[in-house]
Amino acid sequence: MRTSQAGQSALLLLDAVVVLKKAGVDYAIIGAMAASFHGVVRASLGADAVISLTTPALKPLEREFANAGFQTELRRGDDGDPISAVLAVKDSYDNRVDLLVGIRGLDPDAFARAIETTFHAEKLKMISREDFIAMKLFAGGPQDIQDARRAVAVSPDTLDRSLLWRLTKRFGRQTLHALRALGFKEPKP
Repeated sequence: MRTSQAGQSALLLLDAVVVLKKAGVDYAIIGAMAASFHGVVRASLGADAVISLTTPALKPLEREFANAGFQTELRRGDDGDPISAVLAVKDSYDNRVDLLVGIRGLDPDAFARAIETTFHAEKLKMISREDFIAMKLFAGGPQDIQDARRAVAVSPDTLDRSLLWRLTKRFGRQTLHALRALGFKEPKP
């Protein structure tokens, strides 16, 4: 592993992506790293990604991570949780990467829209800005709403407003209300 001390979850993410690629699992980075990518710089001790697996397929992936030297913890949500499961992968320095599965409302095409970028000479896939904003509005906490607002403000003219509306609508009425609170109106057909 590339990590050598605490505070290096981004480096641990690079190692986690190697395991995901080897297992043929598509992913998109979300959370603070995606926020920074989209121009909303903020600190975080962890790294997060959404992965394109079903909850039953997590057990074999967990074994892949354990075989690669990661510490793992698999947590499953109950029926009311907006996230079906989280596979937390850690190293001996307590760096952590959370791999989220089954985010209710997430458009399956989010993985195809992910944007490839380079970090420490490695290719990574970041969630698109429209998906990022919709997910942040769905999460709904004060920091999430602020992240969404800032991601819009970075370059409002380059947003695909129709796509953002459609993605946000998938998360439900409350999320759509949050988008309207940011000044968005339903696009005309």
